[in-house]
Amino acid sequence: MDSDQRRKRKRAVGRHLHISSRSLFLCFSFLIFLLFLSSHHHFFFFTPSTFRPSLTASTLSLLYSTASNSILDPLHSTAPSYTLQHRILFPDHHLLILTPHQQHQLHQLECVYYMLPPNDTSHAPPVQVQVRPVLSTDRYDESRSIVRCPFPHTNYTGGGSSQAVELRRRGEVGRRNMGFLMNQTSQSWDRVAYEATLDGDTVVVFVKGLNLRPHKISDPTRIRCHFGLKSFQQGNAFLLTTRAVSVAQEVVRCLLPQSIKNNPDKVRGIRVTVSYLAGNVRHPVRALVPSVARVSTPRGGRVQKRKRGKYELCACTMVWNQASALREWVMYHAWLGVERWFIYDNNSDDDIEKVVQDLDLQGFNVSRKSWPWIKTQEAGFSHCALRAREECKWVGFFDVDEFFYFPSEFHQNLREGVPGENSLRSVVANFSSSKSIAEIRTACHSFGPSGLHSPPKQGVTLGYTCRLQSPERHKSIVRPDLLDISLLNVVHHFQLRQGFRYHNMPEGTAIVNHYKYQVWETFKAKFFRRVATYVVDWQEDQNKGSKDRAPGLGTEAIEPSNWRLQFCEVWDTGLKDFLQSYFADPATGLMPWEMSSL
Repeated sequence: MDSDQRRKRKRAVGRHLHISSRSLFLCFSFLIFLLFLSSHHHFFFFTPSTFRPSLTASTLSLLYSTASNSILDPLHSTAPSYTLQHRILFPDHHLLILTPHQQHQLHQLECVYYMLPPNDTSHAPPVQVQVRPVLSTDRYDESRSIVRCPFPHTNYTGGGSSQAVELRRRGEVGRRNMGFLMNQTSQSWDRVAYEATLDGDTVVVFVKGLNLRPHKISDPTRIRCHFGLKSFQQGNAFLLTTRAVSVAQEVVRCLLPQSIKNNPDKVRGIRVTVSYLAGNVRHPVRALVPSVARVSTPRGGRVQKRKRGKYELCACTMVWNQASALREWVMYHAWLGVERWFIYDNNSDDDIEKVVQDLDLQGFNVSRKSWPWIKTQEAGFSHCALRAREECKWVGFFDVDEFFYFPSEFHQNLREGVPGENSLRSVVANFSSSKSIAEIRTACHSFGPSGLHSPPKQGVTLGYTCRLQSPERHKSIVRPDLLDISLLNVVHHFQLRQGFRYHNMPEGTAIVNHYKYQVWETFKAKFFRRVATYVVDWQEDQNKGSKDRAPGLGTEAIEPSNWRLQFCEVWDTGLKDFLQSYFADPATGLMPWEMSSL
């Protein structure tokens, strides 16, 4: 028996040694494989040692983010669950990003709030729960949707506790595990990479919180881009690192890793973030920015380029709750020759999506992009410039209260037809073959309330007829293929490639009627939030003498006693008279945009 037992032990030990040897061989082979792949880019762990493997086609799929967690955790449910990827804390709401997107089901969700005890509390109190309806839901991109949740009620406090927000279907019952919730608080909007798009052999990443100098191109040598495996909030491992080639304001452009360039069809959806050098010169520290950004393509799944080439003239704007103004703006500028519109919707809740759909069905070629990032107008315009470059020769960047006007063209005496049709497109077409002009600037006349008490029913172009004497600033139409790689802009104009310049339109030829100071009912919405990044909000006690503020207006949304009579130095009815003469319906007197909304 003893000899038999010894033989069995020897066989067991032999098998064990064989397994251990095989494991060691596999580990050693994997190490050799990693060293073999070290010719291209970093395997970035933010530790003293780094590997440098390349990203092959077989491993590229690993870059796609894994499911972070199911947002619905009911006790009993057979309905398909969503995956909640990110929570972002804005000043006035929570933004939740989830996948997959099934818009008709998102309306069934409600916001659930958990109050979490401090981490150092030894006897944790029970998790408090509050439920509130969602503010809105929206499709974000081809694979993701967004849900906006309000803050919990003001009397919902936890004595130093932190807060977590989840989603569930209305009527379902369930509660998250405490340990799980402790790691699910919202990411602050103050510092986050929020958007990324491909551009040739580079990726353009949009980042909040770099605190770079406004209106200037910054040093790119301190910035790196990182392409990662998992949620950046839950792990610190990154497959690849590349250097930045340009940095300006919130826009970082980095080289693509060679292996991603070799597999462009695999890049969509890969997570990306940036890092920057912090600390002092003697002890620099590379700080990683949290990220919710995935690499996407500029066109966003919809290309409107015609068979015979690009559109001559397109327009891009960013709006918040301006659905009522959109028809007049689009239909008027379509007559001037604009062929394609890009509407960046900055969290509207006034059914603007329906207005866009109606205009598109009427043949006005309008598309809407959900852009939930607050105070990022400059970055949004940079994103739009990339997107429009695929389809347009020229792109105008102006607001829905700004209307191009051609005094000399509009007042020609023609025997037939309407004078001035396609005037704006003709202007840009004359410069399309230019070897030096890449931007056309047009000065603005600022109009006031013109004595009105309520919004004009026929639109701003007919209602507001009194303005300031002198022009203020300008608006630009640019060649998107001739912009500087930094995409730097200050809303009114872009940085152009070296060797190109802008052209100023003579005021007698073209002007922009900017219906800037409207009736108080409309104007006071500006106190809620400004869309431009570097323009101070109205309620902040800063830059009171700036042209970005209304002269003499304070920091509170209180109507001045003489508001309706302000900003009125010259009565100017030129555009109103022209529109009434040529566009009003002879029987009803209605304008085209009025009839379109009936």
